[in-house]
Amino acid sequence: MFKRINEDIKVVFEQDPAARSRFEVVLTYSGLHAIWAHRIAHALYKGKFFFLARLISQISRFFTGIEIHPGAKIGRCFFIDHGSGVVIGETCEIGDNVTIYQGVTLGGTGKEKGKRHPTIKDNALIATGAKVLGSITIGENSKIGAGSVVLKDVPDNSTVVGIPGRIVVRDGVRVNHKLDHHNLPDPVEDRCAAMEKKIQKLQQELDEWKKKEDAK
Repeated sequence: MFKRINEDIKVVFEQDPAARSRFEVVLTYSGLHAIWAHRIAHALYKGKFFFLARLISQISRFFTGIEIHPGAKIGRCFFIDHGSGVVIGETCEIGDNVTIYQGVTLGGTGKEKGKRHPTIKDNALIATGAKVLGSITIGENSKIGAGSVVLKDVPDNSTVVGIPGRIVVRDGVRVNHKLDHHNLPDPVEDRCAAMEKKIQKLQQELDEWKKKEDAK
């Protein structure tokens, strides 16, 4: 237990440059508190103490602003940065070394039974305000850009942005966890720029044709 606690604290220092001391991290990091509370709630959930498990998760939500269903499976070195508004559903499965930011939702898309929440594989990063919905898989080393809405599977080593989410990078190499939130490629903007170039070319051709007609 103490080994896992020390591991959790170490991850905070690795991921957050604002962390100054262990004392500060243990007392003030709501993401850390939510993870620790979830471990207790999850153990009770597996023991079929469902009411007590939900009670602990709701108390944790009240104090941290982070809602993690006690049924969710979370791996090692999970880091929630500025966790307010984070929601993690019952059948969600999260691998090791995953980082998520405030406002992220790992939720379902309706009232279906069974596996209805996402699976997040190792080393993934989900940025501020992203919504990952349904029984889909986010591949290893992948990034979900801020504000994206992801409704389909994402392959390993990919970057997804937009609404709905579109893959904009897939190079087969490990993705660095330092995501530049304000400088992501925008596939919609790229498509609009391409259309504008085509319109300008057509306009130019039309002008040339008009000149030839006038010359006649």
